Formats: sequence, C-alpha cells, structure tokens
Amino acid sequence: MDKGRFAVPAGVTTWATALGVAALMLGTGLSRPHPSGGLGVLGSVLLVAGGLALAAYRRAPLGVLAVTGVCAVGHLAAGFDALAVSCLVAVYGAVRAGHRKITLIVSVVLVAVLHLTALVFHEGGAGEALAQARHTLELAWLIAAFAAGEAVRQAERRADEAERTREETARRRADEERLRIARELHDSLTHQISVVKVQSEVAVHVARRRGEPVPEALLAIQEAGREASRELRATLEALRDDDTAPPHGLDHIPGLVERFRGTGLETTLTITGQPHSVPAAVSRTAYRIVQESLTNVSRHAAATSASVLVDYRPDALAVRVDDDGKAGVQSPSTPGHGLLGMRERVAALGGRLCTEPRKAGGFTVQAELPTNGAS
Repeated sequence: MDKGRFAVPAGVTTWATALGVAALMLGTGLSRPHPSGGLGVLGSVLLVAGGLALAAYRRAPLGVLAVTGVCAVGHLAAGFDALAVSCLVAVYGAVRAGHRKITLIVSVVLVAVLHLTALVFHEGGAGEALAQARHTLELAWLIAAFAAGEAVRQAERRADEAERTREETARRRADEERLRIARELHDSLTHQISVVKVQSEVAVHVARRRGEPVPEALLAIQEAGREASRELRATLEALRDDDTAPPHGLDHIPGLVERFRGTGLETTLTITGQPHSVPAAVSRTAYRIVQESLTNVSRHAAATSASVLVDYRPDALAVRVDDDGKAGVQSPSTPGHGLLGMRERVAALGGRLCTEPRKAGGFTVQAELPTNGAS
C-alpha cells in the first residue's frame, strides 16, 4: 500500500474493481436479449460471480483466471451476450504476476471452448454462434489485456531494480563514511596512545636506572599502552586491506584457518554441500565472520580448539564457528564491536546471525546468508 497522502489501500481498490466489473457485466447482460426463468437466474449469477472473483486476483491470479473463464463459458451457454470483462482483468492480473506462459495457454483454450460452447448451445446458425462467442471475449481486447499486464510487470520490475540500486548505493556510501571515520579515529588514537606508551616506558626505564622500585600502576600503564598499540595496528591493517589487496572471500578461509592453527589454536575446517559461486558480498561477509570469530576465540575465550563449518545450500550459505572456551550457558556474552559489525554485515544482506554460549561450554557463531539462487 502506498503511503502517500491520498493513497488508497490495495484491498479497497481491488474490491471496487470487482464490484464495478460485476455491475458492468450484469447490466450489459440484462440490457440485451437474454433468457428468462432458471437460465436467466443462472446466467445472472455467473455474470456477478465472474466479476466478484476479481477480489482475489492479487492473491491467486491463476485461480481467478480459471474461475472467470468458467463463468464466461457458463453465461454464454445460458444465453447471455455480454463481454467477459472479468476474464480480461484476470488475464491482466495473471500476466502482471509473471504467469505469462500459463495465461497464454489458458487464454487460447478459453477462446476455443467459447466457440465450441456457442456452436453447441446457440440455436441460430454457425455464423451467429461464432459471432456471439467473439462478443463474449474479443480477441483484440484479450491481446490488449495481455500486453497491459506485461507492460506493468516490466515497469514494476524496473522500479524494484532501481530501488535496490538506490539502497545498495546508500549502503555503500554509509560503509565508506564509516570506514573514513574509523580511519580518522584510529589515526587520532594512535598518536595519543603512542605518547602515553613512550612516556610510561621512559618513566620505567629511568626508575630502574636509579634503582628505584617501579610502581605497579606505571607497569600496568606500560602494558596497557603496548596492548592498545597492537590492537590499533591490527585494526589499521584490516582497514587498509580493503584498498591495497583484493577482497578476501570464501577462497581465503582455508588460509585463514591455517594461520590460526599456527598460533596454537587447534582449528578445523569442514565444507559441506555442493560448492558453487556466490555473490561477492556474501563471500566477503562469510570470510569476515570467520575471521572475527576466530580472532575473538584466540584473544578472549581461552580456548584450545575451534571448528569452522561452511555449508553450501541451494539458496543460502551457512557459516558456523564453535569453540571450547570459557563461555557457558550461565555466562552470556556481552556483544562487542566485532559482534555488532557481524550483525550489521549479515543484516545488510538480509541474512540471520545467531551468537550464543554452547551447552557443552564454549561459544558458537552461526550465520545464514541468502545467495538468491546464485550458481
């Protein structure tokens, strides 16, 4: 439903269309010569039913197409000479929904059945019978309805593509801006922490040369400065990696696992499913999830082993990282910037991310990234 000031809910317009077509068809049928008695009632009911069926053409376009076709054949057999407007609207709706081939087949069959029905039930000559069938469903109107549905479908598809392009552009610009801010923040913090680190090391050195005891607080400051410098250096390498090297993706995960294995963390990699190509954004996100997860395991979990699972599915890529660290069911984790970054990456792709302690101890990170059927 549009959200403009004068927008009308889709349900209201659908029912208005259905009621309008039903009234039009009933009025047209009754204004022309028509049978009386039971056939007259039956034909009138079919005329109205064909129009009211359009109330569901957005939800079940093919079903509505079938119902309106049956009603058209029925009111023609009953002796009513009225254009099957409901069939034209149903053809338009089915084509707009993307069912072009089925709609074309149903339309051809319907035209043939209408002609046969007219020949069987019409009391006049064959020429009059065929003329009545053509009046019930004009071929030119049928082609126009088909063409209109296809034109609207193409226009909506282009509009959707344009909207996706705008969203992707906005998301890319936001990512670029966040990256720029991160780099500026890194440069600023690096300078300040370097000053603290140098001053603390000088103070420790001077105290030791003089034979004076070094305060514990000063040693803590020195160690904190060294750790902060290492963290910022690693962050800078990750930030510059986007500009100076090809983007890391699924192909780089085995090497990533091997590097963490070299640090003493017993790391295993399992790949299941039938490997196939996935969108570049999905590949990069999968790599970053594994990288961030293993980094957290190495630095904070005090784990001895970790396992990485990459599962190729027909319409998605699943990634899972488990470890045997200190996290447990009774010690839920507090999301850090790494986890928040993973969530943002996964959400941008329309995927799902689950991070939680394992019942057997340790932590698990699970992500499911849609691939939109890429192969």
